[in-house]
Amino acid sequence: MSVLVAIGVNQDGFRDILGVAEGAKEDAESWRSFLRHLKERGLKGVRLVVSDKCLGLVEAHGEFFPEAAWQRCVVHWYRNVMTAVPTDKVKEVMAATKAIHAQEDRLAALEKAEAVAAKLEGMKLRKAAEIVRAGFRETLAYYAFPREHWRSLRTNNPLERLNREIRRRTRVVGAFPDGQSALMLVCARLRHMTTTHWGQRRYLNMRLLTAQDAGKTCERPEAACPPDRVAV
Repeated sequence: MSVLVAIGVNQDGFRDILGVAEGAKEDAESWRSFLRHLKERGLKGVRLVVSDKCLGLVEAHGEFFPEAAWQRCVVHWYRNVMTAVPTDKVKEVMAATKAIHAQEDRLAALEKAEAVAAKLEGMKLRKAAEIVRAGFRETLAYYAFPREHWRSLRTNNPLERLNREIRRRTRVVGAFPDGQSALMLVCARLRHMTTTHWGQRRYLNMRLLTAQDAGKTCERPEAACPPDRVAV
């Protein structure tokens, strides 16, 4: 069984656990049910969805939060590129791909990504070059947010930290009589995590996002208002 977990950053800049649900598998229908559950409970103002390339989630999030951009986790993308790179060239290629996300703006990142793909072709790594060209645009959504937020938004590391804690606790038990008992343990552990440094430390300075929105010319006046949730 899969456990679906969503976290978010609220209007004060602190991370919240938005919801937890049991999923038969990580397919589009499981994610639709989960996202519908979150929306019915009042989740709104979602600006950015950060995840790995789970096709079920990518397909489903647009139905419930159509105005939210999608940011593919750059760490997962790096790993995807490395699957097509020989071991002796991993270090060089990793440095090149990381340089894409070290650029000063999105336009420079686009140009760098094309240069990296060309370099990989020159290294006879055609498959890796294809992966770069096919997916690098999916990793650049964070450039639309304040520069100070970029490092926090381009990966789903905060969620991975929770996932490691979930695995650590559930492996101790080993086997559960049913899904509900497993879900109760997961929820109890996540509630504990919100009382630790994970949930008590301000994750984003939301005034920077509000100021950026206020400085933009938008067709929708409400776009300048502080969002209830920034990232899921």
